[in-house]
Amino acid sequence: MKRLNGMDAMLLYSEAPNLHTHTLKVAVVDTTEFPQPFTFEVFRSVVSRRLHLLEPLRYRLVDIPFKLHHPMWLPDCTVDLDYHLRQVRVPEPGGRRELDQVIGDVASSPLDRSRPLWELYFAEGLAGSRIAVIGKVHHVLADGVASANLLARGMDLSGGLTDERDAPAAVTPPSSAELVRSAAQDHLAQLAELPSLVKDAVGGFRDVRRRSRQRGPVPDMAKPFAAPPTFLNHVVSPTRTFASAPLALAQVKETAKKLESTINDVILATAAGALRSLLLRYDGHADEPIVASVPVSTDRSPERISGNMISGLMVSLPVHLTDPLERLKVTARSASIAKEDHELIGPDLYSRFMSYLPTALAPSIFRWQAARADHNRLMNVPVSNVPGPRERGRLGGAVVTEIYSTGVLSSGVGINITVWSYVDQVNIAVLSDDRTFCDTHEATDAMVDAFAELRAAAGFTDPLTVPPSALPRAFAPTGVPASPVNPE
Repeated sequence: MKRLNGMDAMLLYSEAPNLHTHTLKVAVVDTTEFPQPFTFEVFRSVVSRRLHLLEPLRYRLVDIPFKLHHPMWLPDCTVDLDYHLRQVRVPEPGGRRELDQVIGDVASSPLDRSRPLWELYFAEGLAGSRIAVIGKVHHVLADGVASANLLARGMDLSGGLTDERDAPAAVTPPSSAELVRSAAQDHLAQLAELPSLVKDAVGGFRDVRRRSRQRGPVPDMAKPFAAPPTFLNHVVSPTRTFASAPLALAQVKETAKKLESTINDVILATAAGALRSLLLRYDGHADEPIVASVPVSTDRSPERISGNMISGLMVSLPVHLTDPLERLKVTARSASIAKEDHELIGPDLYSRFMSYLPTALAPSIFRWQAARADHNRLMNVPVSNVPGPRERGRLGGAVVTEIYSTGVLSSGVGINITVWSYVDQVNIAVLSDDRTFCDTHEATDAMVDAFAELRAAAGFTDPLTVPPSALPRAFAPTGVPASPVNPE
């Protein structure tokens, strides 16, 4: 058995009735060339024969008696596929908008912690002989990198066949005495490490302050721990909405190369441009920079398929700047400073501190905060950019044409922007609640428009293209009232 690390524990404890901490992985599958109807029964058989490859899907949380320590994972548990595999139908005409609605509905309910923390939804009714697989997986199981690796294990890549066989037999849970003894041993190890942790923290913060003084004033950037209030920030509701949109990876790469920038900086600058237009629409102004939390992996091993080995950068987004090229320049500088500070303070320092969260008190504190927080001084919006599979995958032989992913909503933050690349696509996913946007496709429209603006500023005159394998875009309806929708 394995105990939750600090980030795992934080993601578990921060779950509240209005804050579900599961992530979504959505695969759109083209069944046109599949030799038989790709039915739910076929899907069930594929999953059943691959469970042995997907070890985290057979983990179950085991609480420690008297909450003496963080829970542990019990591996190789029995999985009731009749419970975990579910059928849903995408309403006609079965396009992107209808699929996005179903995804939002799936995201709106929490997972049952007494079972392995995942569900898979087989979504039928998409146009063009497509189906979608909507995976709802608790963030405590896997971060973005681990999820990408897990997803790759579940698909056939490079035309090869995935090893299929029955999952191993279930293991016997440990006794209460064994759990208590293990908790005591781990606490002793934590106590021994505490002086080193405090020393590293003091040294890291000292180095960051020294470097900040060396840099001097940095214009057009938000101050730390002072994220301004915006319409994005309010007490989050339990209901989730979802929107997606694809971009062509070739055009993103081409734009980054022309502007001598990284793809990640282009994505962040695109988010800054999109959020500027949304702030102008909903708040009526965008006159100061806002703060994005950008997750970064501290372990990018291609073999890692579970756990959260992540930290975060606090990147200032210059939404107050009108020039897209200037926004890119300032965003890149802000991201560079955030990366430098992150290395100085120690990439794993935050996770190490989270290991000391009080197990008996932390969940209640997080729930209290989630029910009341109408502002988050640390950040306004999380923005993730995760490289997904570069090879086109297959599910039981059927071609996977698109992949989308979402993170979670945080206390006081009603939006999450997650970008995953897949083969020839850069796929944008926006998760929100029903108090933030009149239509969540306003956010994906704004992302696409902001990228088009940046690309035009780089000197390109060709129109944006949608990868041919992707579903057609869905647009927010015109005439949507430009007023906040988050009264509580």
